[in-house]
Amino acid sequence: MTGLLLKWSQGDNGALEQLIPLVHHELHRIARRCMAGEGAGNSLQATALVNEAYLRLVGGKAVAWNDRVHFLAVSARVMRRILVDHARARRAEKRGNDLKVTFDEALLVSDEPQQGLLALDEALDALARFDERKSRVVEMKFFGGLTAGERASVLKVWGDTVTRDWRLAKAWLRAEMRGDHTHDA
Repeated sequence: MTGLLLKWSQGDNGALEQLIPLVHHELHRIARRCMAGEGAGNSLQATALVNEAYLRLVGGKAVAWNDRVHFLAVSARVMRRILVDHARARRAEKRGNDLKVTFDEALLVSDEPQQGLLALDEALDALARFDERKSRVVEMKFFGGLTAGERASVLKVWGDTVTRDWRLAKAWLRAEMRGDHTHDA
């Protein structure tokens, strides 16, 4: 997969054709993880999320792929953006109230999953302004399901650093989503 990603980065469309069946399963895994916190009435399904992510990954600017893990990290970010855009559109349609939610490492707990996703997205953006690496650690784990080792590889840091960043980011996000704006990481 890494070899095909590198060839695709260099403009080889044949490599892309060979890559599609390989990444399809990976993208579905990420999509199912992203959709796990969504309610049954959600109009966006995992397959639609995969298709939209694929279009953005292929149709966007060229990426110099490093390896499979780098691809998964970028895919997680793309799916986060799609889900947030979808949630914002649904919120605009409903003009719903802003609910407070809590962050949990396994899922978002909220009566309105879109509201929870938007709250998490806003909190992640705030964390990124304060500490980009910690924000990426959360994004790759929460949206992409990447292991600590995979996240460390993408970020080029030690596994212990990722574990520490994850622990600190969780605490920071919980405080942010509760409205405690101390912003100490």
